Amino acid sequence: MKKEKGKNAKVIRNNLYACRLLWKLCPGLVIHQALICMFGYLEWLFYSAFFMRYVINALETQQAFSRIMVFLGITIAVFASLSFYTNYVEGKVNPVSKEIVYKKLNLLLYEKSSNVELACFEDNEFYDRYTLALDKATENLIDTVKNIWGVVFGIIASVAAFILMFEVDQWSVLFILFPILGNFVFNQQVAKNEFKRNKETAPYNRKIAYVNRVMYLSDYAKEIRLTNAFALMKRYYAEAIRGIWKVTGKYTVKSMIFHWLYVMFTFSFIFEGLLIYGAYRTIVNHSMNLAQLSVITSMMVSTTWILIGFTDNLTTAFKKGLFVDNLRTFMEYEEKIPENYAGDDPGCEIREIEFRNVSFSYKDEQVIHDLSFRIEGGKTYALVGHNGAGKSTIIKLLLRFYDPTEGVILLNGKDIKTYELAKYRALFATAFQDYQIFSLSVLENVLMHPAKEGDEAVAVQALKLAGVYDKICSLPKGIHTILTKEFAEEGAVLSGGEYQKIVVARAMANPCPVKIYDEPSSALDPIAEYELFKNILKSGKKNTMLFISHRLSSVQKADCVFMLENGTVIESGTHAQLLKQKGSYQQMYEKQAINYLAGAKHEAGIFAMAEEVEA
Repeated sequence: MKKEKGKNAKVIRNNLYACRLLWKLCPGLVIHQALICMFGYLEWLFYSAFFMRYVINALETQQAFSRIMVFLGITIAVFASLSFYTNYVEGKVNPVSKEIVYKKLNLLLYEKSSNVELACFEDNEFYDRYTLALDKATENLIDTVKNIWGVVFGIIASVAAFILMFEVDQWSVLFILFPILGNFVFNQQVAKNEFKRNKETAPYNRKIAYVNRVMYLSDYAKEIRLTNAFALMKRYYAEAIRGIWKVTGKYTVKSMIFHWLYVMFTFSFIFEGLLIYGAYRTIVNHSMNLAQLSVITSMMVSTTWILIGFTDNLTTAFKKGLFVDNLRTFMEYEEKIPENYAGDDPGCEIREIEFRNVSFSYKDEQVIHDLSFRIEGGKTYALVGHNGAGKSTIIKLLLRFYDPTEGVILLNGKDIKTYELAKYRALFATAFQDYQIFSLSVLENVLMHPAKEGDEAVAVQALKLAGVYDKICSLPKGIHTILTKEFAEEGAVLSGGEYQKIVVARAMANPCPVKIYDEPSSALDPIAEYELFKNILKSGKKNTMLFISHRLSSVQKADCVFMLENGTVIESGTHAQLLKQKGSYQQMYEKQAINYLAGAKHEAGIFAMAEEVEA
């Protein structure tokens, strides 16, 4: 019982939050929705309880025709005005207001999503809430507030209808019990059955949705045509359909019985029952006049639909509560590393960066363990090691996507947490291994900001150094060609290696003092890799450089190499020094040299290159 009360209280709080939020975004829309809802219920009550009684009484008492026409004229004028207002709101105000809400609400959501820490997007529960909050957010918010007004004015209208019927005939109000039972008992059972059925069919629907995706997405087209995967998908689909049939059959009889009871109690018993009761009072014992009969029969219809509308709005309010709960949870989330964090200005000079006894756990699993190393400004460093050694996590900690669980990261002797986050991150230009190409022009993908005077020349130079400029020149609009076909049919789709070079050019074109390259050559052949690293080093002579790589042939010219294992540094030094130590680095290098070259001639060449670097 307490759990149910707590749930209901939460639904009420969530709906009130939706009202406050929509009021903040567009108060006029909230007012218009309230007025339209109120006028709708008022119209029902006026026509059923007052209009019919007045007209019939006027006819029975033979009032002046002109007086009746004046009443009718005023009624028509008032409700014509209300109809005009309703159509004006629905046709003009609501579409404009909806766009205002869409713009402001999405700006709030996007600002929030850009301000929460990266860990939130790697948390499945949080990410699910975020996507559910975004899904049809404007429509859901407006509908939620509309339902709230439906509940509020539905209660008032139901009470008013009850009082009006009681004034006409005390016993007639008993007939209201029928639609109450129909809506709040039998209709709820129909809804519960539907919920259970949907819950049990959900796994089968997911299978059907998966098959549908596989059959129309281009990603699967080649495998389907080269294999017999279609037969497997067809079997998967048939199993899901059989499962849905089985579940549906399980609930068919119950749903049918409860739906029949809902219809009988909500409509039949009150309509026929109250009509027979009124006819008996009017015709047989003459205890009710025609005007009273008309009021009762009209009120019967009005009360039934008022209760149905109230029930539907109340049910929908609970359903929308889930959306509002996701929205509210997301919007009220307190960021651990807010993007708008204000702190000290780090300046532009990089004297040193230090990891001091840093440990970091991700989902209770320690990824970085008591890590300590130091980077001097203006030098080139490399983080190397096997997959899972913690290389990429170190970069995420350095960029403050995460904060260490223990220890401290220092920039120029100060904890990086003390710096203004935006200015701190502006010190770093990055080329990530898991890069993203945007559906923008090549120029915009390199610059990552609107182009200013002189920026195009910078981008061109970066593309040349990255070794992809000739390919860009061959595109229809050169550097102004849109990448991907997301929005443009004439958009260019490049190879993985070419995209990777554009991302490297992105880091080259950024005038930040620190350049970070995370596996920048993973999609390139050895020759292209050699040329790329040569140009990266050439372009970053004045920068502090940090490479992440598991291919050791690419880090030979670094001033210092940190060999990582299990989230900590096990060896450090120049490439030549680490080879002489004959430790983990030397073993990894030799294994890679043998597998990488696939020939004694090339193997001799790479070792000669290594000896040249050592010298």
